[in-house]
Amino acid sequence: MFSVILSTASRYLLPLLLIFSFFLLLRGHNEPGGGFVGGLVAAAAYALYFIANGVDEAEKLLKAEPIRLISVGLFLAVISTIPSILIGKNFMTGVWLDTNFPLIGKIGTPLVFDVGVYLLVLGIALKIIFSLAEEDR
Repeated sequence: MFSVILSTASRYLLPLLLIFSFFLLLRGHNEPGGGFVGGLVAAAAYALYFIANGVDEAEKLLKAEPIRLISVGLFLAVISTIPSILIGKNFMTGVWLDTNFPLIGKIGTPLVFDVGVYLLVLGIALKIIFSLAEEDR
């Protein structure tokens, strides 16, 4: 059943929820939040859009296959472990750049790992949601 109110609301809520998920991602390596929670919020935003507008519209809006998000996220998470090994520290020890960026703070391997987890969780959740929607057709 199509609802004009839900469809309109989802178009305005999607960008707001995605911005909030990005905020959770960026504050995650210093405070509660991070890639997992941010990825779940982003997946919930796309799920709301899918419920309101259909799976075809949600897939068009995403512009990336969930499998591609999963593979890029896994690649980033694995790559983030390499710098600590190269400089002779323990596996997955945080390596930070000396510069401090406005709004983000210090950039280091924990942020790269969080971005990888964000993409991985978003891709897996959307793959499950879209697969269940396809099965329902």
